[in-house]
This record gives sequence, structure tokens and C-alpha cells, in this order.
Amino acid sequence: MTSPAPSQVAPSAELSSALRGYLDHLAVERGVARNTLLSYRRDLQRYLLFLAASGRTAVGDITATDVSDYLATLRMGSDGHPALAASSAARAVVAARGWHRFLLAEGAVGADASRDVRPPAPARRLPKALPVDTVTALLDAASGTDPRGLRDRALLELLYGTGARISEACGLSMGEIDFDGHLVRLFGKGSKERIVPFGHPAAAALTEWLADGGRPSLVPDRWARRDDASALFLGVRGRRLGRQHVWLILHEHGSRVGLADRLSPHVLRHSCATHLLDHGADLRVVQELLGHASISTTQVYTKVSPERLRAVYDAAHPRAKRSRR
Repeated sequence: MTSPAPSQVAPSAELSSALRGYLDHLAVERGVARNTLLSYRRDLQRYLLFLAASGRTAVGDITATDVSDYLATLRMGSDGHPALAASSAARAVVAARGWHRFLLAEGAVGADASRDVRPPAPARRLPKALPVDTVTALLDAASGTDPRGLRDRALLELLYGTGARISEACGLSMGEIDFDGHLVRLFGKGSKERIVPFGHPAAAALTEWLADGGRPSLVPDRWARRDDASALFLGVRGRRLGRQHVWLILHEHGSRVGLADRLSPHVLRHSCATHLLDHGADLRVVQELLGHASISTTQVYTKVSPERLRAVYDAAHPRAKRSRR
């Protein structure tokens, strides 16, 4: 007898309540970012549908086999759901494991059913970094002198100059810029704060944006939302610049230099990290600048530039020149 499709069986009240408790824990006690929380909710709701289709109604009924079978359905697909890539399946299993650890910590279960289940290892993708001259061309393309042009140049200079995430740039307020010290205060994932320096080009672009003819020209007669009044970057309607708007800005200026299909805020972030390492920055320093929780996340950038590895090897190893001949 085959199990019913996940969409045909609703999770029990106990499972649903346990999920709500975990999501509340992530939001209130862990301070998980909103987008991350939404991802966890989607993944775990799918997990609960799978458990319901397997006949599980209580958290104590879930076994290690259930978790393993869930991973298998993610990779192979099941009724009503297509197969997931390794990276997506890994994310879903990580979410399930976090929920099970929470249930154990709360005393709801006597053992962690997911303890021995490991998520699939996603393929390690190298970040796509732009050459320095390409980034320069992009920044030069944003050369307008109207309010939108001044804003776009300041935004792009800041994204590249600091390696900020798109959400961090959109969330910036004017009081978080220190022009004397050329520093910006960024709030990353989980509202973790870090102080990041920026260079003279970004400082000059920000100064022009905040001067008459720039941001003041976009200030509305009445703020639609209280938070908009302090926003560093405003849209043409006087509201805080949103993520989607930043994507459109990048697409517009990227198209001018042939980067329409290659450009994203993360590409600028990757380029910032790669160029820092290419010019001798310490890996730990780059980790701090980008706000990575783990050095392993930053280490992927060391694989981006084999040219630098070759140059350092040739200059430092006694046998390098002979081996090249």
C-alpha cells in the first residue's frame, strides 16, 4: 500500500504546534533574519506534510528512518513534489535537524531522531568575481548628476567598497555613516553588527548624494513610513530603497557595460573580497569585513585567483623557476 501524497494529509495539531514553537524561538530568541525565517518555515512545513503522509502525528513518533526517508524523497522526488538539487535538499535537512535539536532541548522528545542523518554535500561553487577594470567601468557608467544618478553611484561605490550585502545596504540609515573615519555600521544576518571602512571614492559619492540636488530632492512632503525618514538610500517616491529596486539599478548600469546577465549585488560582494585578497589582505580581516560567521565561508575566495597563487609561489619557492622551465 502506497503512502498518500503529502498534499492529501494535513499535519496533526501537535506537529503544527511544535513547529510554531520552533519558529517563535528562531525569531525571538535567536534573532533570525526575516528571509531566513521564511525559508525555514517553507522547508519545515514540507517536512511536516511528509511526516503526516507517513502517519506521524506526535513528535515522539518520529524516527531516524523517517528523517532518512525524507532526505531520499527530497533527492528523488515524490508525489506532488519534484526532486531537489543537493544544495536545496541540504538546506531542508538542516532545517529539520534544527527543529529536532530544539525538540530535544525543550524536553519534548527523549532523543534526536535526526542526529545521524547528514545532509547531502552541495557542489562547491566558486564565486564569480569581476576584473577590477570591469568594476571601474561599471562605476563610471553610473555618472548621472540628477538625484537618481547620484544615488546610484553612491550605492554602487558603497556595495563594492564595503562588500555589503544587498539587505545591509537597503537597511542603512544616515546616522550609520561616519564620514570623518570613513566607516559604516552594517547589520548582517541575525542583526549582528560590524564596522566596515570605505574608501575615498565611496565617501565622495556619498557626500554628493547627501548634498543639495541629491537625497534632499527625493524627500517627500510627508513620509509614508516613519523608518523612511532616516533611510540613507531613497527611491523616487521618497521611500527606503528596497532589494528589488537595487537589482533594477544594477541591471540598468550593468547593461551599459555588457554585464546585464552577470551582475548582482553578490557579484560586487564577491569582487570586493577577491580583490582584497588579490592585493594581500589577510583572510581573517576579509572574514571580519564581510561578516562571515565561519572562516571556511571566506576561504572559498582564495580559490578564485590562481594567478595570485602562481605569483606568490614563483616569488617564494626556491624551486619555482626551475620547475617552470
